[in-house]
Amino acid sequence: MEWAEAVSEAVKYMEEHITEDITMYEVAGHVNISPFYFHKGFSILCGYTIAEYIRNRRMALAGEELITSDITVMELAMKYGYDSPDSFTKAFTRFHGHTPLTVRRNKTMIKTFAPLKLTISLKGGCIMDYRIVKKEAFSVLCVSKEFGYENAKQELPSFWQEHYASGKGQYVCGMFGINIDPQMGNEKFEYLIADIYNPSIDIPEGLAVKTIPAFTWAVFPCRGALPGSLQDVNTKIFSEWLPALKDYEFAAGYCVEMYDAPNKYPNGTSDENYYTEIWIPVKKK
Repeated sequence: MEWAEAVSEAVKYMEEHITEDITMYEVAGHVNISPFYFHKGFSILCGYTIAEYIRNRRMALAGEELITSDITVMELAMKYGYDSPDSFTKAFTRFHGHTPLTVRRNKTMIKTFAPLKLTISLKGGCIMDYRIVKKEAFSVLCVSKEFGYENAKQELPSFWQEHYASGKGQYVCGMFGINIDPQMGNEKFEYLIADIYNPSIDIPEGLAVKTIPAFTWAVFPCRGALPGSLQDVNTKIFSEWLPALKDYEFAAGYCVEMYDAPNKYPNGTSDENYYTEIWIPVKKK
């Protein structure tokens, strides 16, 4: 199944099972794409995670039912997957700005959240710059931490800040940020802040050595201030490059961001010419 078709089919599947206990892993499995890449691609293209989409759609539908039928709050809570009326009321209030009873009693306006209809525009010619590169296995000196997919976007910047605040930046400057989920189906992934490992030095306490396997990588250059330059290229990977990809497919649950030395640029990582790369392992179809 091609990427554009898979995303559309995933949205259709979620809409058909919106009141059931569905997860990101079931949605990704339905379209035969690893959760590792499907979660990232969906979030980039749509602006929110699969769980957020399901939660918002349920709240929108619950609001519609509340004002157009005689269904009770208890029945709505059970229908849309909440354990109790209290937990449902809290979620409903966060989304709509009013409690269910207030909405029903005062005919208060509610919010809507329409089903996704994705339009992916494919451009002819050279969609974006990238190169295919074979790299041997290499070892990195790193700090690592596990993250759940759902909250990683908010938690990863704090991990970088904690790394430098702890003083470990003197040992690992942060040449790489590496996502690892070898099975491409776990609920969590390992994230490394890493530099190339020098075997002639001792490994400082709290750091580890990890080996990144040999792969054929699709390498995407990014030029510009962080984080915007990386975000822009990531969006193009999933909205333009991947839908048009015919010869290759994802090979493994790795994703590498390579950062050039900030001191080479007048404004560091905020410089308009700051250089980074995104590496994605691929294989021939």
